[in-house]
Amino acid sequence: MRLLYFAWVREKIGRDAETVELPSDVVTVSDLVDWLEQRGPEYGEAFARRNVVRAAVDRTHVKPSALLGTAREVAFFPPVTGG
Repeated sequence: MRLLYFAWVREKIGRDAETVELPSDVVTVSDLVDWLEQRGPEYGEAFARRNVVRAAVDRTHVKPSALLGTAREVAFFPPVTGG
């Protein structure tokens, strides 16, 4: 699965994208974030405020409870403000 990181999520992780092989018990976006947080302190820092980080699965905005199913791409980004 391809993971994309944007804005300060990218800055904290230190990369804009990566391809990963997910464990079989990672089935939702929330599970994915839990798994990522265990990969290192940079991920823990990026998702420390997980309630404000948004996700898109195959370019569709989703809630943390969304199933990953056969998704090919998940993007993580902070909320966008206008003005």
